[in-house]
This record gives sequence, C-alpha cells and structure tokens, in this order.
Amino acid sequence: MEAPSDRWVPPRWVAWGAVVVAFAFAGVSLAWALGSTVGLDTLGGAIERMARAGDPALLAANAVALVLKVMGGVLALALVQPWGRHLPQRPLLILGWLGAGVLVLYGALQTGSVALVAAGVVELDEPLSERALTWRLFLWEPWFLVWGLLLAGATLRCQRLSSQRTSRRNRSTRDGDR
Repeated sequence: MEAPSDRWVPPRWVAWGAVVVAFAFAGVSLAWALGSTVGLDTLGGAIERMARAGDPALLAANAVALVLKVMGGVLALALVQPWGRHLPQRPLLILGWLGAGVLVLYGALQTGSVALVAAGVVELDEPLSERALTWRLFLWEPWFLVWGLLLAGATLRCQRLSSQRTSRRNRSTRDGDR
C-alpha cells in the first residue's frame, strides 16, 4: 500500500480557483437578486422575461442561489485556509465531496442538454436566441461543471494534506516512544 505522503496532492491554485469561481458566481447572483438586468440577454427565454419583469419568485431564487454560492465559497476557503484545519475534518470533507458531486453532475447535465439543443437534436418549446444559446453553452452551464471540478480538487487536496499531517504525527509519536 502506498504511503499517504506518496500520493499526488492537487496544486494550491486548484483550491483557490474554487474560491474565485464561487465568489464570482455569487457576485452575478447578487447583481440579479438586486434587480440588475445586465447580462440577462445571455440567459434568454422565460428566465430573461421573468427577470426583466422583476418576478418576485425569481428574485427570491436568486437570493437563495446567492446564499448557496457564498456558502460554497466559504467551504472552498475552509478547504484551503489554515483556519479550516481547526474545523472537524470529516464533515468538511463530506460537504466538499457532496458539493463537488452535485456541481459536476448538474453542470454536466445542463451543458449536455444545451449542447443537444445547439446541435438541433432537441427542440425547446421556446427557442433561445443564438446569443443566449452560445453564452449558456460556453459559460453559464459549464461554470457549474468547472466549479465542481475545482471544488473536487480542493477537497482532494485538503484530504491528502490532512492524511499526510496525521501520518507525520503518528510517525513522530511512534518515534518518540522508542
């Protein structure tokens, strides 16, 4: 069996990437939750119409999304910052893997769905403009996938480093007993 210290640890930038993506995504949700219409044409369809009309349900959904995205950013920070080591590691890692799994699955399904629409395989009841389709295919939907992959890397990094620290502590305790 390979020693924990021999395992590959993702680079630190992967974890920081998860932090940046989470908070950047939260910033977009904040703007839309406050009623901004900037960039709504890149979403298209019913979402764009509802947002332009100031639909309270959509504004509330953006507020909830904002909170979840900020929480995702804080989780990513806990995985990369020294203060995160003082948190219970098992729940932190479970949340990291759970969040990464949900984001990767959602991002892959959404990106795949939009790709099928762009390829003409699937037809929507209400077609999207070329602009909205392009933005959704190359930015909005893959953003979840990229965030999920970065969060998975951050979680793996935290897990491997935690395992290495535990292994070093155990070795030094054994060596001290000799």
